[in-house]
Formats: sequence, C-alpha cells, structure tokens
Amino acid sequence: MPKKIFHSGFVAILGRPNVGKSTLLNQILQYHLSITSHKPQTTRHRILGVKNTANTQVIYLDTPGLQQNFKQALHRYMNKTARAAVNDVDAVIFVIEANVWKAEDDYVLATLQNITIPIILVINKIDTIKDKVVLLPFLEKVNSKHSFHKVIPLSAKKNIQVSTLEESITPLLKTDFAYFDIQQITDRSDRFIAAELIREQLIRFLGQELPYATTVEIEKFEETESIIRIAAVIWVERQQQKSIVIGKKGQRLKEIGTNARLAMERLYAIKVYINVWVKVKEGWSNDERALQSLGYLDEN
Repeated sequence: MPKKIFHSGFVAILGRPNVGKSTLLNQILQYHLSITSHKPQTTRHRILGVKNTANTQVIYLDTPGLQQNFKQALHRYMNKTARAAVNDVDAVIFVIEANVWKAEDDYVLATLQNITIPIILVINKIDTIKDKVVLLPFLEKVNSKHSFHKVIPLSAKKNIQVSTLEESITPLLKTDFAYFDIQQITDRSDRFIAAELIREQLIRFLGQELPYATTVEIEKFEETESIIRIAAVIWVERQQQKSIVIGKKGQRLKEIGTNARLAMERLYAIKVYINVWVKVKEGWSNDERALQSLGYLDEN
C-alpha cells in the first residue's frame, strides 16, 4: 500500500477587531480555546491552536485585532503581536465581515501587501445576510483589492463553509512531520486559559463600563484527581473601577466567578474551586514594566 502523505504547517489568522477571528478558531478546533465576546479587542495575546486529522496537522495562530489608532503600551503590544504572527507561517487567513469594509481593513491589508505567502480572504458572518445576492457586488469589490489565493464566504458562528476553508489550507502545507503531539491542542498553560476564561466573563459583565481596564493574574493553580483550586487576582487601574467589578455587596464579582468556574468545569471536566480578589495597579495598561509582570511582553 502507498504511504499516506502527511502535511503540517502554520497559519496566521488576522483582521481588525471584532470580525470573528477567535470564533473561527474555536469552530475549527471544536474547542473553546480563544475567549469571545461582542466587544472589540477581546483577544490580547497570540493564541496557538492545533488541529489534527489523519493526514494533517495545522497550527493556527489567532491574533489580537490590528488597530490604527493606539496610544497605550497594551495596544502597541497587541499590534506587534498580530504583525509578528505572519513570520514563518505557510499561509494567512485575513478575516473581514460580510458586506463591511472599513478603513481598519485597509490597514490590515496594507500590513500584508509585501508578504509572499498565500492570503485567503475569509468573509465572515454571512449568516447575517438574508439575501446572499447582495454579497455579489461586495465580493467583486474585495477581489479587486488584492490578488488573494482564495476568497471564502463563511459563518464561523454557524459553521457554514468552515470545512471549505480547512480544505483550501491543506495543499498549502509543506512539512511532512507533526510539530506537536496529536493530543495537544495548544501551547498555552492551564493557568493562562483559566485567566482568559475569567477575563471573558469580565468583558461580558463589564464591557460597557470597563472595556479594557481589567486583566487577570492566576496566583495559584493546584490540580488533583478530583478538583482544581484556583486563586486569581483581577487587576484594575483605579479604585473606582475596583468597586464596579465587585458590585453591590460583592454580587457582580460572585457572578463573574461563578460563570468562570462553570466554563472551566465544562472545559476541564472536573470540579473547580475559584477564589477571586480585585486589586488596583494604577495605569497598568500603559506601563511596560507592569505589562511585563503580567505576562504581556514575552511573546514577540
């Protein structure tokens, strides 16, 4: 019998904030790895996700949304992380929103103009367009902007044509060995994932009030056969923000902790106990030393 041909490689997922990059990665992996919300700039780090099949191993790099207007050190870090993701990959997935092309999309495309690897344009959220005929002029418009390897309309949320995207990536992979063990789904630690799941709930509960002023640090992560015990700190930038996170009689913090715990128990399939505090670290998002201590500057 002929030997099976095996291919593996790296694929970066880029786009402006809030176009569904993390939802796409989660759908491909069938695993809640990247946190999601309706708020822009939810993803702050480069998230690596591994998808294995019988003949392939694709390593996807989910990235923070590229943004034109950034002032704080955190935003500079996020842009640098996104740009660095295109180095040494086999292909790029450029994600945009169906029937929407903004100046930020031009900005993302400009950062990709000089790369020589294939760029697949993904037009996400087609489930929001009832009459697909109206997409045709938009497809013509975006096709004229660049010589894309392929243009694929899909819905990451509804899993429409995601398999078509995956099939288009396979021929672009060149390596004949697996980079990661077939049981491994990410290079991120359980501590990192736990922090992100807590931050996901912060964004969902406080997105209007504190969209970018919070971050999470895991101080303790202890796992036994029957339970995981976690001690976490939610960092904010001002004392007033601490009160907002805690809420009246601690109710909001309790709900955030409960939802995060339930998400972890679904993910880890084990009982989880979380103890969460809120502390103030003034101006952390614009302080490179603070960002370093919180794990933001060690990836590029």
